[in-house]
Amino acid sequence: MTERRKKKPFIERDISWMYFNRRILQEACRDNVPLLERMIFLGIYSNNLDEFFRVRVASQSRIAECEDRSAAEESAHAKKVIKQIGKLNAQYAAEYSTAVQQVTEALRRENIYLLTPGELTEEQSRFVHKYFKEKIFGRTIPIWFSATKAFDSANDAYIYLGVKMLRPGCKSAYDYAYIELPVDTCGRFVQLPDEDGRSYLMYLDDVVRHSLPIVFEGLGYTQFEAYAFKFTRDAEMEIDNDLRTGMMQKIAKGVKTRKRGEPLRVIYDKDMPRDLLRRVLKKLDIGRMDTVMEGGHYQNHKDLMSFPDCGHKHLRYEPWPSLLKKDLDGPGSLLQRVQEKDRFLHVPYHSFDSFIRLLQEAAVSKQVTAINISLYRLAKDSKVVKALIGAARNGKKVTVVIELLARFDEASNIYWSKRLQEAGAKVIFGVEGLKVHSKIVHLTMKKGPDIACIGTGNFHEGNARTYTDCMLMTAAPKIVKDVAHVFEFIERPYNPYKFKELLVSPNEMKSKFVHLINDEIRNKRAGKPAYIKIKINHITDPVMVTKLYEASQAGVDIRLSVRGNCALVTDVPGISHNIKINGIIDRYLEHSRIFVFAAGGEEKVFIGSADWMPRNLDYRVEVVTPVYDPEIKGEMVRIVDYALSDTSQGRIVDGRGRNALPDTGGAPLFRSQEALYKYYKEENENQPADADAQEA
Repeated sequence: MTERRKKKPFIERDISWMYFNRRILQEACRDNVPLLERMIFLGIYSNNLDEFFRVRVASQSRIAECEDRSAAEESAHAKKVIKQIGKLNAQYAAEYSTAVQQVTEALRRENIYLLTPGELTEEQSRFVHKYFKEKIFGRTIPIWFSATKAFDSANDAYIYLGVKMLRPGCKSAYDYAYIELPVDTCGRFVQLPDEDGRSYLMYLDDVVRHSLPIVFEGLGYTQFEAYAFKFTRDAEMEIDNDLRTGMMQKIAKGVKTRKRGEPLRVIYDKDMPRDLLRRVLKKLDIGRMDTVMEGGHYQNHKDLMSFPDCGHKHLRYEPWPSLLKKDLDGPGSLLQRVQEKDRFLHVPYHSFDSFIRLLQEAAVSKQVTAINISLYRLAKDSKVVKALIGAARNGKKVTVVIELLARFDEASNIYWSKRLQEAGAKVIFGVEGLKVHSKIVHLTMKKGPDIACIGTGNFHEGNARTYTDCMLMTAAPKIVKDVAHVFEFIERPYNPYKFKELLVSPNEMKSKFVHLINDEIRNKRAGKPAYIKIKINHITDPVMVTKLYEASQAGVDIRLSVRGNCALVTDVPGISHNIKINGIIDRYLEHSRIFVFAAGGEEKVFIGSADWMPRNLDYRVEVVTPVYDPEIKGEMVRIVDYALSDTSQGRIVDGRGRNALPDTGGAPLFRSQEALYKYYKEENENQPADADAQEA
């Protein structure tokens, strides 16, 4: 542990993440959230926790189990963190179980019933057996515990039923097997026929439980018990260092090894008999640093994210259709409009289709000679990639930087890389030793200035419907030139590059942010306006945390909106008394990174891809751009101010995990996402069509 962490309050990244995920759970417990949206939050919480154990807890476990004496301090610290995670996990698991029960009971009051086998009528029982034979039978092949040494081939994305069967007259009266539930092909919930205005559903788990006599028909068993369990594997990939193997082949190989990662967490039905549980744990080869937890009757609640609404649309959020910005809509060239004036998008409030249209125009326009783009995550049926393929086939020079190490999206990125290469595009697989996380586009034009797009989020149509992200489209020569240099740096990282406008990591981004904070400290001491307002996903970098504490001590007013990991502890006298943090959980996932500095009264605004974490500032290629257009600057400041003022969906992030709701003092609640949507909708309705479109 560093001296810096000893002197200043610093929350461990993984502990702060647990606090964040609890905010999602707390949202699922709020009566003012539509009931089926609460189900989705329960699913998100569960899915997040699975990934957290696959990646972060797996990493901590490796460090904890390290026997190298030189790593003794790190190993002891990792054990301490794992112990803290275990305590929080147990506490939150109890809260989660209560929340699931409350939501299930509330569903019944809305005439949506999740039935168990014991609640079925004779007619419903016949329906379930018929459904099983027609849709599921043949997909549920039992595996005997006695026939397998370990769960090496078992997939931790699935749910399993451990089955205990009685066969009278045998030496060993009980046999044991496990069944993998075919959720991927059959879904998690089976809808039964409605009756008398009531909707009936059943977990796939219970459909299989109820049909076990069919599964084991003819084998002489007279009694069945079935209990759910799930496990989580270590998802860290082992990347082959064999220099004879290409990067794409290494990643593809790594994805396969991930599936065989060691199990490190097991959750099982608390009613599971000990003899069956022993067999499960033995086959999973659970170690002393791994997590074994009692759970409820059902596991893997991530499927609640796709819970059927049974026609009860009133139990979901009111739809907010994405808006087509008038200045990016209608006839006329978008390329020309961007050349004339900076433009911006704020998805999902604004439609991502405007960016797709820009790319599609670039793919066919004779004015565009080259397209450079960095891609981190891609949609399943990516229109972005299809536009790039079209551009390459049209003879344009297309260079695509694809990050093959985008966690859990490696296979998809490999697929699209091959399609792009087949079309004639040049594909670059990032920079050795660095992830390319920047969200940038460079369009080379025959006439007029070149164009650049710089975003806070991935060029991903699916994400653009649920993640809040901003994108600047500009033809400002100095910014565009820097963007071009970023692509040159990615291709030739060992050449020295100086960026005049952009903040680029791992080059000088951190030092430039430190310089901006130092300016606020100096301005405060000089009696000039001094404040820092930031909307970001994560803050865990010790240098940045220390600088924020230093600015707080100097009297600089610091207001932060932090969605996820946050190492800061607020309200510590003499250290962080001038820091306030709001964390928002709402219908959209807050993802944009916006930085606002008072700069002595001449406000500076930046947007980009980087969080304030060591990985972003030191080990990734990230890009943050200044925003100069007064109108767009105003919009970025509005987004941040709204986030800081949210008293409806915001919770106080103080480093103690309490996640308290803000005290409004009796004032009406303010919901930032709702206010932004209303603002953009009214603005779009009142805004005249773009002048270029009118002329066209």
